[in-house]
Amino acid sequence: MSARPTALVTGGAGFIGSHMVELLLARGYRVRVIDNLIGGREANLAAHAGNTDLAFERGDIRDAQPGGALFRDVVSVFHFAGIGDIVPSIESPLDYMSVNVQGTAQVLECARQAQVRKFVYAASSSCYGLAATPTREDHPISPQYPYALSKYQGEQAVLHWHTVYKLPVNVIRIFNAYGTRSRTSGAYGAVFGVFLRQKLAGKPFTVVGDGTQTRDFVYASDVAEAFLRAGETGLTGEIWNLGAGNPQSVNHLVALLGGPVIHIPKRPGEPDSTFANIAKIRRELGWEPKVSFEEGVRRILAEIDYWRDAPLWNPDSIAAATSAWFNALATKGAPA
Repeated sequence: MSARPTALVTGGAGFIGSHMVELLLARGYRVRVIDNLIGGREANLAAHAGNTDLAFERGDIRDAQPGGALFRDVVSVFHFAGIGDIVPSIESPLDYMSVNVQGTAQVLECARQAQVRKFVYAASSSCYGLAATPTREDHPISPQYPYALSKYQGEQAVLHWHTVYKLPVNVIRIFNAYGTRSRTSGAYGAVFGVFLRQKLAGKPFTVVGDGTQTRDFVYASDVAEAFLRAGETGLTGEIWNLGAGNPQSVNHLVALLGGPVIHIPKRPGEPDSTFANIAKIRRELGWEPKVSFEEGVRRILAEIDYWRDAPLWNPDSIAAATSAWFNALATKGAPA
């Protein structure tokens, strides 16, 4: 009987990374996690405490060393580590380039020297900018802010290591992931974290614009399943879009959460709709979204206390937090 494979999950104590760890353990992998715990929580791995198949290292991916113990005998790398959010990327672009680009290159070089059999990169659909929908993988690239640029440059590094060094890689461009264990701290960002804290506090939901904008929400466990398939397929050098292929309006989300609403100004550089064409990932990996939006929201509400320590946002604090966003992007010609 062959030894069980070892997978490395960077950012494995974070939102999607922790779901990836859960799936890998369930499928019989030994799992190593590296996370600096800035965006993630070690508590996200608490359900696996005492499991000898899971090893956790607190650290920065930029400090990972080729030939180090972290990568020893690793078969697959699932690279989720990085920093997100739009506003901080506008305010501190060099941090994003350092972590999301140079950090990715550091992990790639470690993976190359460890001769891993598959490297799967968590890319972002933000690379498409204000895209035509449904969006295919060959859509023109047009990053609107430094976060999007940094994730796309990280993707380019991944594909470059594949071309030059023959490292077996695949890329998944995630659209709007949501689910339990999403980030609760840091800058103003994803709609779920904002709304859930507002619901806990009995405050109105701060809906951007008229709420008719739609997002292609895909549940975290479905994301993890797609990454596992990308890690186990014989295909390499591929790029896949990952969404549910069924965009939902912010107004529908508010109706499912239940509560009063207050409207705030629409922001420049944000698309009215995100909508992944997922024909390629369905065809090549046999992946299908399993968790409906309504079921996903029910799962989140069942664990809503997780977001109790998240920042509580209101129109004034949001306006202050997003002023750099408006100042930097309003000149692009998008509605402000």
